[in-house]
Amino acid sequence: MRKFKRSLKEGEGVTEAIYSSGYGSISRVYGEATRNIGMTPKTYRAGGKGEIIHYACRETALGHMIMAATDKGVCSVQFGDNQDSLLTLIFDEFPEAQLVLSAAQDAPELDNWMLALDQHISQGAPRPDVPLDIRGTAFQIKVWQFLLSIKEGDVMSYSEVAEHIDSPKAVRAVGTACGKNPVGILIPCHRVLRSDGSLGGYRWGLERKRTLLDMERALLPKSASKS
Repeated sequence: MRKFKRSLKEGEGVTEAIYSSGYGSISRVYGEATRNIGMTPKTYRAGGKGEIIHYACRETALGHMIMAATDKGVCSVQFGDNQDSLLTLIFDEFPEAQLVLSAAQDAPELDNWMLALDQHISQGAPRPDVPLDIRGTAFQIKVWQFLLSIKEGDVMSYSEVAEHIDSPKAVRAVGTACGKNPVGILIPCHRVLRSDGSLGGYRWGLERKRTLLDMERALLPKSASKS
């Protein structure tokens, strides 16, 4: 765990840090020790009491985006039609935390992460690999980590995701985990569809899901998009 934390501080990607630190699987980190990385379940249940969370808003091709982060990593990325509704979401999720509007001198990482994610959405730049401070059940974390392996332009069905995480009967639970994804796009739950190819659900609206998938397909090389 010490090596894992050090790797993250040195800028290594989350998945790479997990394996280079000696863990045999992603689920071992999140199933056993991730509670020591960021906000504990008790603190989360208390509305983030004692936590300092920086946040900032930005206009993107998907509308308004808000990103919030603890000193451990990004804890929330939300999309909405206006800034006021997004602020309400953050304040409702962390009512007891000290919420601080990000300023470059206080949280330069957050501003850089927001710019990188905006460029990913608007210009097709690579999705930023930023540290995450997210909370969920062991099953949800397992689903979210698997979603990171789905490449841009590819899609999977909820049942395929369930099979890949060795829980073939948990299709509904996979859908629920996708719906509770706290960090939009950074965990690409928009790449999961129904078995019939229809969009299914999306926490931030089906129009945004459709837009994301269309943009990712448009960025594929022509040979790949034809196949």
